[in-house]
Amino acid sequence: MPQKIYNTKTRKKEALQPITEGAVGMYVCGITAYDVCHVGHARAAIVFDVVFRHLKARGYNVKYVKNFTDIDDKIIDRANREGVTIQDISERYIKMHDEDIVALNVLTPTVTPKATEHMPEMIALIKTLEEKGIAYAVDGDVYFSVKDYPAYGGLSGRNIDEMISGARVDVNDKKMNPLDFALWKKSKEGEPFWESPWGQGRPGWHIECSAMSRRYLGETFDIHGGGEDLIFPHHENEIAQSQAATGKPLANYWIHNGFVKINSEKMSKSLGNIFPVQEIIRQYHPEVLRLFMLQSHYRSPVDYSDASLVEARTALVRGYTALQQMKETLSRLSAGTALKLEGAQQAYITKLNELREKFDAALDDDFNTAQALGCVFEAARLVNQVTTAEKKMPAPVKQAILEAARTGFAHFSDVLGVF
Repeated sequence: MPQKIYNTKTRKKEALQPITEGAVGMYVCGITAYDVCHVGHARAAIVFDVVFRHLKARGYNVKYVKNFTDIDDKIIDRANREGVTIQDISERYIKMHDEDIVALNVLTPTVTPKATEHMPEMIALIKTLEEKGIAYAVDGDVYFSVKDYPAYGGLSGRNIDEMISGARVDVNDKKMNPLDFALWKKSKEGEPFWESPWGQGRPGWHIECSAMSRRYLGETFDIHGGGEDLIFPHHENEIAQSQAATGKPLANYWIHNGFVKINSEKMSKSLGNIFPVQEIIRQYHPEVLRLFMLQSHYRSPVDYSDASLVEARTALVRGYTALQQMKETLSRLSAGTALKLEGAQQAYITKLNELREKFDAALDDDFNTAQALGCVFEAARLVNQVTTAEKKMPAPVKQAILEAARTGFAHFSDVLGVF
């Protein structure tokens, strides 16, 4: 069964056809390093970690790039408030991010670039857009001209005229069009800056991802991912500036994970319902949070609450109890004389093999972790049946079945990062 991916751009599932046979290039937008990671960051990290793990398990050579934004208004504001450098702020929160990621059993991406390390690439890309007449400079700022890119809105499905008439965009007298977005910003007094053809300044947010993805994955790559909140304007703007510069698609498949709600309410700082990962994992084992996230399909919204984590913890304990019983039973058994498995006994191994196939098929179908977990817990139920069948099943037969189960669970664990 070919890997199917729901492509945000086409709004349908499509079979994965990598640019290079046997290899996948994937870029995912990472954090802006000005504060601790919250439960929304955790969801995105876990979702794309499973995408990474599953594609590798299916035999693809995956180059996974996930960036850090380490220059931004919020980083500058925090540095000024604390009287430290932007490097102090970004390095502090990148370190804390990495600690959270390790706790959640998220694999380190292939490349984790920082925006400030790629100024030459960003400046070169902006110059290309300016030379093509799609970017314009005004008093040290450089803007992308949306009206000169007719395909704008293709990812989000928005109409440019409607956006202009009622868009909630910043008022800026320098812009030729209210939807135009900054590629380069003139530095203000006291702000960090880099030298450029337009004077001292710093990059806009969107340009960094276009420059870094191009550096590590090429002008067109396979998968671009991120949270649903990034579809517009961030990913829309990435597409516009990249494709205007190269004349080629930026990415062939766009994957976006759904929002996290808190007790059925939208998560926002104004409501005071932002839950830092470090706070959560002081109360619950990190694997509880990971399992909770995997219980829903990645495109669906999830409703975070203490009750939902308690349920996930109960499920986690149930799975680990089965695995512990399997381990203890196997340690007591010796191979002895090989016996031919009877029909009812062979059925266990057949069922375990079928569950592994269904597990892989669920993830092949747009990374459906909820269905995949159903296979895991069904396998745990079979393990419980076998470990409690003390006298009904010869030791060598029981051992053969449990060894097959152990192999299956190792695969489940490798892909989902739980159990």
